[in-house]
Amino acid sequence: MNLLFTSAGRRGYLLRYFRTALAGRGAIHAANSDGMASAFMEADHTVISPTISDIGYIDFLLAYCEQHAIRAVIPLFDIDIPVLAAHVDRFRSIGTELVVSSPEVAAICNDKWATHEFLLQHGFGSPRTWLSVEDVHSALESGNLSYPVIVKPRWGMGSIAVHLAYNDAELVVFHERVLREVQASYLNHESSATPDSMVLFQERLAGAEHGLDVVNDLEGRYCGTIVKRKLAMRSGETDSAITVNEPLLQELGTHLSKALGHRGNLDVDVFLHEGKAHVLEMNARFGGGYPFSHLAGADLPLALLHWLEGDVAPPELFAVRDKVVGMKGIDPVEWKER
Repeated sequence: MNLLFTSAGRRGYLLRYFRTALAGRGAIHAANSDGMASAFMEADHTVISPTISDIGYIDFLLAYCEQHAIRAVIPLFDIDIPVLAAHVDRFRSIGTELVVSSPEVAAICNDKWATHEFLLQHGFGSPRTWLSVEDVHSALESGNLSYPVIVKPRWGMGSIAVHLAYNDAELVVFHERVLREVQASYLNHESSATPDSMVLFQERLAGAEHGLDVVNDLEGRYCGTIVKRKLAMRSGETDSAITVNEPLLQELGTHLSKALGHRGNLDVDVFLHEGKAHVLEMNARFGGGYPFSHLAGADLPLALLHWLEGDVAPPELFAVRDKVVGMKGIDPVEWKER
């Protein structure tokens, strides 16, 4: 049961969780286009891969998986998911399962405008969102929107190029700034698909922000929802959270699972605003909030191994203790050449 984690980056804790779940039954492999990835320190074998946009990326991974008898590939970066999802059959032909959702699901989750439209079409709450400065001005003039307004990349992730405009002048400035920041970063890879509408404008909601792990098996069947209230954020990622029993959000997870039909974990950001759940975004992968579910008793890595072996995962793997507070620390490591 050898596992390969692509775009491993700094997700060393995930590799440790999977190592524990493997219990000696296989090796942990990590790939990253930058050789200075801290997650490499947690892997048994490491490899520097081409960048995701490189024409040889998929062939490189196929050769690596065949050479090292990789049972499953688990991507840890949004941009990786649609690229891999288009080649599921090629990997299966060599005995490797890609732990990714369909290209359709990947397209919905990575494109924040497509996410917004999907949510509205299926009756879910979503912050009011626009694609142009002109539409924002119309909403402001009609009284359907008031400042501040969030300005962010349509194909964004983390906290890259997210700004808060408090007036008309800032709205224009931040629009131009987001365009520049996107074009100068890896966000340009997906944003190039919509060059004339790569910026989103969104109402700012008040209320408690929550993170959900909505878990489906590899056949897209619902297994459970884990709810956490966010206590602190850092660089666009949950830094501290507490598990909570919130029936409204549990129900939301059930309905999202059925509407989307994703595979594996779906990381969901939600605001509870005026008694209603508003979904901010969905990520079809292990998210930065998963460690808080794991600390409270969940074990999605072990569940995934059950599914890869063709077994049913025990329900207790998706159960967590209530009111468990978790936080991320800083754990420096000495870099050693691998």
